[in-house]
Amino acid sequence: MGNDFLEGLINKNNSKIVFLVMDGVGGLPLKEGGKTELAAANTPNLDRLAGSSICGILDPIMPGITPGSGPGHLALFGYDPLRHNIGRGALSALGIDFKLKEGDVCARINFATMDGDGKIVDRRAGRLDTEENRRLCEKLRKNIKIERVELFIETVKEHRAVLVLRGEDLDGHILDTDPQKNGLLPLDPVATTKNAKKTRDIVQQIIQQAKSSIRNEKPANMILLRGFARFKTFRSMEERFGLKALAIAQYPMYKGVARLIGMDIAPQPQDLEEEIKLLKDNLDKYDFFFIHFKKTDSSGEDGNFNAKVKEIEKIDRLIPGILKLQPDVIIVTADHSTPAKLKGHSWHPVPVIVHSQHCRADDVKRFDEISCIKGGIGRMPAFNLMNIALANALRLKKFGA
Repeated sequence: MGNDFLEGLINKNNSKIVFLVMDGVGGLPLKEGGKTELAAANTPNLDRLAGSSICGILDPIMPGITPGSGPGHLALFGYDPLRHNIGRGALSALGIDFKLKEGDVCARINFATMDGDGKIVDRRAGRLDTEENRRLCEKLRKNIKIERVELFIETVKEHRAVLVLRGEDLDGHILDTDPQKNGLLPLDPVATTKNAKKTRDIVQQIIQQAKSSIRNEKPANMILLRGFARFKTFRSMEERFGLKALAIAQYPMYKGVARLIGMDIAPQPQDLEEEIKLLKDNLDKYDFFFIHFKKTDSSGEDGNFNAKVKEIEKIDRLIPGILKLQPDVIIVTADHSTPAKLKGHSWHPVPVIVHSQHCRADDVKRFDEISCIKGGIGRMPAFNLMNIALANALRLKKFGA
């Protein structure tokens, strides 16, 4: 069952809701009998918060399904990810404030390193420097020529860029060319609908011209494309839930998710402490705050268990500063799991804390995956979390007579 009926129950007030999203925080033990990254971390403040809250675990999409970052976040914000999914390309474009038009087709670009046999050595080209990325994007814009289509290639951050196609009869139903694993050949673009064949042919031309243009570059001598999407508009959080929302994030893609659903974007924070300062400075201006922490995810993708533990501990040290601001509701959770053991996203559910003066606190005393599964929320789809947040903020009226 969807949650569209919530729109008829909205009760506007002055309460403040804070969502702390520890990207990819869910993990796995490296060996049998070991601890996850979250369980191994020293997190006295998160544990204390869990002890005065109600806890549980969330399935970002549904049990057994590994989520992308886009649907993982949309679910947290109350958008059923099976109905509201959009490819990462559009989110990447929105994240750098590119002015998309209805019908544009977008794809995320990874600059990658290929060997002499055309196999992928590094999908991220050593997490390429952003300035080098800008130079390569300029080179590609200069050298790639496609008739009857307006083409944009824009830098996002590090090894990430975005491709935007603008023209008539474009279709985003195209499979990724990124196989998501080193040691393999890039995949050919494949149209999954008849209408997408024209766009597939254009994408194939772009790939061939890009390959020719940067084949002698080091370390980035190839592009990989994923997250194709034909842009469409979404109803905003203010329209749906009566929430004036602010996103506080360092990475462009997450700003893109926020823009898609009508959030304002805070000035670029340079570190975690500045993210909390932005929360403090804007607390009186907004109802809902999305605070995003990225490095728990990137260290998991790098397979660095210890680095992920340290990032979790850094976030833990920020919790007292947030509590001092006394928001009405504090949610701590993740958009998906990224176990260092798997070096990528996984299907495992994520832990969640819901803290307010109206929550029914349970017996959970630790913020980790195994402790939270015993909490009062139990296990539920992530897109139901917004219901609970609104209820704890006293922003929902009674349903029915």
